[in-house]
Amino acid sequence: MRWLERPWPAVAEEAGLEPVLGQGDGNLANFLWDGERVRVVDFEESGRSDRAFELAEITEHVGSWVDPGTAFDAEEFLGLVPLDAGERVRLLECRRLIALVWLLMLTRDDPARPRNPRGTVRAQAARLDALLGQVC
Repeated sequence: MRWLERPWPAVAEEAGLEPVLGQGDGNLANFLWDGERVRVVDFEESGRSDRAFELAEITEHVGSWVDPGTAFDAEEFLGLVPLDAGERVRLLECRRLIALVWLLMLTRDDPARPRNPRGTVRAQAARLDALLGQVC
């Protein structure tokens, strides 16, 4: 609650971050690797964005970590992308926000017909808690 109550940082444009065309959906199934290049598909959520938000979308999408067979190391992935100080701050804030959104969405999962493995809500809560404990 303390995180939600604090003043929010400026939007990306006001913070001087360069706008990009963002895909807007971090589901790993939207990124196809052919052995040489990554191809992006599914642009229904695309629009004006910034790099930090798009990276947060990928790293915090539940599909990036819920299945151990397809999970990837978010910190290693993010370490491959050079970010300036403003982008690092925005990335952390966006990751927190997206993790919170996923936590809220996952709590609505029907226990009679779960879409995710048992324990996903608790694991998501732990992810959010860890992000809230990080400092930039």
